[in-house]
Amino acid sequence: MQRHQTAVGRRRFVGATAFGLAAFTTPGLFAEELTKTPRMTEGPFYPDKLPLDTDNDLIIINDDVTPAVGEITHLTGRVLTSSGSPVRGATVEIWQVDGNGVYLHSRSGGGDKQRDANFQGFGRFLTSNKGEYYFRTVKPVPYPGRTPHIHVLVKKGDRQLICTQLFVADQKDRNERDGLYRRIGDRKVQDSVTVDFRKLADSKLGELSANFDIVLGVTPEDA
Repeated sequence: MQRHQTAVGRRRFVGATAFGLAAFTTPGLFAEELTKTPRMTEGPFYPDKLPLDTDNDLIIINDDVTPAVGEITHLTGRVLTSSGSPVRGATVEIWQVDGNGVYLHSRSGGGDKQRDANFQGFGRFLTSNKGEYYFRTVKPVPYPGRTPHIHVLVKKGDRQLICTQLFVADQKDRNERDGLYRRIGDRKVQDSVTVDFRKLADSKLGELSANFDIVLGVTPEDA
């Protein structure tokens, strides 16, 4: 009974918080075309074996009570067309390293020996009618050769709409040395994938909020 109540409570938290944090998404209509989010490589560490738990809360696995190590981050945003129209019913996937710099992948870092067993490493969310998505995760950390980042993939059905990466704004020096970040080239486009991780004023746990709008180079009909 206790495990069932824990699972129900968790689902309520994840669902309610997704829309309770809507204030962190950028409001308004767009008169001009938005900066399109750049396509970036999926990289070699998309999970080679998906976890049984693939929901949008990456810091708790199934009904476990032990959270992942790291700075808890509420990641919100919208999936939009370049004209600002919301993309409804799209699947947003994210994956990233844990607090030890290890992916949910058999060839990453020290593998299972170094991986945080309490970090889900991968999650999915279906966008709302307003194109909104929400994840609870941890602030990404650097690992050899890469600046902190989160991989993001958006698809509808079997059709991939975009694969990209978001970067951490307070890691400017690392970002500037990162080959994939530099390859973007255009400063305005770089800024569109560089995200502020801000302290939540009312959080007693030192939680963070981050907002990342994903702008597709498609029309509403194509999306």
